[in-house]
Amino acid sequence: MSRWAVVLAGGIGSRFWPLSTPSRPKQLLPLVTSEPLLADSVARLAPIVPPERVLILTNETLVPGIADLLPNIPRGNLVAEPRAGGTAAALTWAAQEIARRDGPEAVMMSVHADWSVSDARGFQQVLTRAADVAERHGVLVTVGVVPTRPDPGFGYIQPGQPLDDGARRVARFVEKPDRARAVEMCRDGYLWNSGIFVWRVGDFLDDVRRLTPEIAPALHAHAQDMHRFFATVKPVSVDVGVLERSNRVVVMPGDFGWDDVGTWGALKRVRAVDASGNAAQGRVYIVESRDNVVHSDGATVVMYGVSNLVVVVEDGLVLVTTVDKSTDLKTLMDAIPRGVRERE
Repeated sequence: MSRWAVVLAGGIGSRFWPLSTPSRPKQLLPLVTSEPLLADSVARLAPIVPPERVLILTNETLVPGIADLLPNIPRGNLVAEPRAGGTAAALTWAAQEIARRDGPEAVMMSVHADWSVSDARGFQQVLTRAADVAERHGVLVTVGVVPTRPDPGFGYIQPGQPLDDGARRVARFVEKPDRARAVEMCRDGYLWNSGIFVWRVGDFLDDVRRLTPEIAPALHAHAQDMHRFFATVKPVSVDVGVLERSNRVVVMPGDFGWDDVGTWGALKRVRAVDASGNAAQGRVYIVESRDNVVHSDGATVVMYGVSNLVVVVEDGLVLVTTVDKSTDLKTLMDAIPRGVRERE
């Protein structure tokens, strides 16, 4: 059976302002290692999927930069979505494109470009097992990450009846809970909804046609015309539009150091930290300070006697906030002048 990878690499990652920009968004930044997040994501897939079977879904403005970053990926595999249509539309288009090239039995593994994974080997093993289960049973597999903390920022999955090779039927999906409920769900064996999906493309497209009226008419009428397809669909997430409506979704537990690198504060979990919990990149000197995140491109930063700060220095602009406030940079962006926000 052929196996393909689909990497979702759109968006600008505004929560990493001022480093992220529309032309150089989060997935093209070296936030965890010395390589951009997208390059790390594709490298993790290389042992199980050859480059000619990797599709990168992005937007038109990023295609040249991604082509330069990933020269081994055929240019025809860089798919520029003409309009944001939600993850259901994006994955539907990717699935029908794989089916067109390789038939409905091909297996598709879907990941996002902006994650951190500390155990690449474990990640590859889980995806391989998930692909085997999808092939044997004709099911839609979502990988549920074993929680390391009760995080209210993630959705959760309740595993149900066992199926095969560790996979279990999905009892239910839970939207982002409050912290008290997150504590309860971690105690009760719920898994984080990671957004990692594995399925045969024909099985997924069958469920889209049956269950997703937001997408199905466009798939029927415009399966060969990407612009008309995306112009016609109604935006909906794949979780809501397909998975929560399907009776053949299973969850495969995964424990491979996964993290959604969503904010500056999150870098404390995925970067190397010093004995006082500081995560620093660049020319940084930290004295009697704890639990700070510092990213400096060029300028020297000295910190003394402070805790839980985020300091970002980029091309003459300095951002100073707290780890907690770094989750809500949208409020900041709305409050500052456009010339500062867009760095004109």
